Amino acid sequence: MKATTVFASLDLKPEDEVPPSPSSTTTTSSSDLHHSSDNLEEDSPGTTPGAGSENGDAFTYGPNSQHDLLEGYGQEDKFILVTGGLGYIGSHTTLELLKQGYNVIVVDNLSNCFASARWRIQHLANQHFQSLAEQACPVAKLPKLHFHKMDYQSSSMRLLLEQYSIRDGPSFDEQQEDEAEKETKKQSQISGVIHFAAYKSVSESITDPLAYYDNNVCGLVGFIRLLDEFNIHNFIFSSSATIYGSKANASKPLLEDQVLHFPSSSSQNNLGEMGAQGLTCAYARTKYFCEAILADLAISAPQKWRITCLRYFNPVGCDPSGLLGESPRNTPTNLFPVVAEVLTGKRDKLSVFGTDWPTADGTAIRDYVHVVDIARGHVSALSTTPPVSDTAFRTYNLGSGTGTSVLEIVESLSQAAERPVPVEWTGRRAGDVGVCVASTARAERELGWFPKESIAQSARDLWNYIRQVRLG
Repeated sequence: MKATTVFASLDLKPEDEVPPSPSSTTTTSSSDLHHSSDNLEEDSPGTTPGAGSENGDAFTYGPNSQHDLLEGYGQEDKFILVTGGLGYIGSHTTLELLKQGYNVIVVDNLSNCFASARWRIQHLANQHFQSLAEQACPVAKLPKLHFHKMDYQSSSMRLLLEQYSIRDGPSFDEQQEDEAEKETKKQSQISGVIHFAAYKSVSESITDPLAYYDNNVCGLVGFIRLLDEFNIHNFIFSSSATIYGSKANASKPLLEDQVLHFPSSSSQNNLGEMGAQGLTCAYARTKYFCEAILADLAISAPQKWRITCLRYFNPVGCDPSGLLGESPRNTPTNLFPVVAEVLTGKRDKLSVFGTDWPTADGTAIRDYVHVVDIARGHVSALSTTPPVSDTAFRTYNLGSGTGTSVLEIVESLSQAAERPVPVEWTGRRAGDVGVCVASTARAERELGWFPKESIAQSARDLWNYIRQVRLG
């Protein structure tokens, strides 16, 4: 029997963030989204559901909502919670999860992103499933997308998790039950968490380290405690290649076991090294400390927790549609978005930090990987059980496995845009290293993940986004 696909009509208005009216029957075309500048957007109120939002009963996608993407809602529905899910990597991962059929709850305080990403994700997910339906693929429903505007450290997180809690077993009289018994019966519709909500600027972490330790480290500890209360134990942590520190200067692809938190029975080539060396900024230390905390937690209860740390190298590019890309509120420091500002005239020139690195052209070499490949890596980590014994805590590099210099990146973006990129040569930047390239063998072997997109494709996708959204 041919499956039917249920679609909701969306009136996408990213400029003013006005949600669709219940009577709307028109879906805004992608061309309407092209002409929206993220920098001109207004913040929208919190969205699903009212009691769990810091902004009260706002427009919702959720149970009993006229705007819910699916017909029907029950306790059998499972969700993936994505903190920071409207940011650069978070938004692309949210879209990829939806495409793979996962219901998604996004929590984001919009401190470094815009709420329009929600509409763009929803629009692209609708397009994807509409295409599947036209190809007569057996797709019954679109997954749900719930958005809550809040900080992941907010007290509202407890209310949100309560809202997605269910009770295991028959009904009971709560007034006659003690707290311990209640906790043992508490289960959640959230089957996994992907945690992106962290500050990420190397330079800012050097000038304001306490903010980074407070948000990235202290926030994580409180968040993990809360998840444990609700029996949510499948956790994917957004880590970073910066934790390799001075080991990156060896000019060899970096192995996960070069930074271990405890002895590993599956150490690659018996080259496991405990601890980190030469961490040059507070940002890198927060990532290392967070990994260490999570490793200790996994060791304490290996039958309970499944914790995966994904060490990103340098995510670049955008969704090929040109609708979803990197649009931070704060001043960007990563190479691709900085070059984008030069190409759009927001900056006069690109500052290249260091021309005396021990590389062929003197500029630093990094491992750049397409953000869609990074997003797919999260889905792989979520859906795959590694064929190793120590699965309670596992680390993976997500990179391309090849190095590209700053000048090579500039040239690729210049070719994609068909315009020159003015460059200013300057000294090395505090906290930087000369070479940092990933070994991706473990992710390929255990998760079946490998990068698909090239640097040239990343550059074309970024320029497509700039041309349609920023310059459109």
